[in-house]
Amino acid sequence: MNLSTSAKLSEYGACGGASQGDALVRAHLPLVKRIAQQLLVRLPAHIEMDDLIQVGLIGLLKASDDHQLDSGAQFSTYAAIRIRGAMLDELRSRDWLPRSVQRDLGRVAAAIERAEQRVGRSATDQEIADQLDMDLDSYQQLSGELACARIGQLEELDVPTEVDATTTTVFDTAQREAVVEAIERLPEKECLMMSLYYTEGLNLKEIGMVLNVSESRVSQIHGQAVARLRAKLTDWT
Repeated sequence: MNLSTSAKLSEYGACGGASQGDALVRAHLPLVKRIAQQLLVRLPAHIEMDDLIQVGLIGLLKASDDHQLDSGAQFSTYAAIRIRGAMLDELRSRDWLPRSVQRDLGRVAAAIERAEQRVGRSATDQEIADQLDMDLDSYQQLSGELACARIGQLEELDVPTEVDATTTTVFDTAQREAVVEAIERLPEKECLMMSLYYTEGLNLKEIGMVLNVSESRVSQIHGQAVARLRAKLTDWT
């Protein structure tokens, strides 16, 4: 991006007509920068603030286009979800995963594995939270943060990660089959979410409509599903 963060925000703030939508967007420009700053503290140096601002602005504009004034949800809440989702999508496209998320992913996966060994079935959110000695809200917030992980980033497992130059995945044929089998053993809602996101290419809003849940809840389901997959694949060789 050629423009600085401040210049980019100022440029948009100075343009546009007098429509209610434009005014709504201009009023929430500081929200874009605030969310970018929150994410940036966990990002490596090569990730630039301006890149997050750019995609965050796109998320804000789409939020303004899609938001229903009579939906009952405050626009700031809805916009924050769309802005953060746009930024996370940009980070996903770079196949990047923060070290803190790697650690949390391993911690949650281990908790899921222990909880499921104890109960003899797929552990619920509450059971996983109990295993982590966390309240449910804190655990769901944590699982939402794990949504910036991708299936292709499960290479942190102690399995071979050699990649042929002609392929874009870190998994060889046997590994891919193991992942597919593990996905099929996920709880129904998590399995459907993974299929809609990775196979059908739906975004968080669209998946939320299918599952009849909020976008933030979709992120939580996604993060938990990736952690559960890691737990299922821990012993794979």
